[in-house]
Amino acid sequence: MNVAILMGRLTADPELRKTQNGTSVTTFTLAIDRKFKTSTGERETDFINVVAWRQTAEFCANYFRKGQLVAIEGSIQVRKYQDKDGNNRTAFEVVANQAHFAEKKRDNDGGNQGGYSNPGSYNNEPAAPASYSNASTGDFTEIVGDDDLPF
Repeated sequence: MNVAILMGRLTADPELRKTQNGTSVTTFTLAIDRKFKTSTGERETDFINVVAWRQTAEFCANYFRKGQLVAIEGSIQVRKYQDKDGNNRTAFEVVANQAHFAEKKRDNDGGNQGGYSNPGSYNNEPAAPASYSNASTGDFTEIVGDDDLPF
C-alpha cells in the first residue's frame, strides 16, 4: 500500500504547465513541521515536493497560494534521472490524488497576497463522492458553519 497524507504550507504559488500532449501538470513544495522539537527547542521543517496532474493540477494552480495551509492525499513516487553532468539522481515526490484547503478562508487584509476564495477541495479519483467539488465547472458550495464538518 502506497498512501501519503500531508498537511503543510505552500512555499510558492503553484504554476500550471502543459505537457507536449496538452496534459495539465503543476509541481509545488509543502513545508511541513516535524512533530518533535530539537534539543534547542526548535522544530525542524521538511520540504516535500508534490506533483499534481490534470484537474487536480488546474485546481491547485487556480486556488492555492504561497503560505496557505493545504492537505494532500496521494502516493510516493521515485524517479531516476541523470543531471546535466551525467550523474545518476533519484527524486522522491508525492503524486497528489486529492487536494484540500486546510484552514479557514483569509480576508484580503489578512496577509494573503490578494486573498483567495475557498472552493473546497478537489478529488482526482473516478466516481468522486457528492461532497467533492468539480473544479472544472467552478460549481462550488461554501460551508458556512463548522457544525456540519465531519471532523
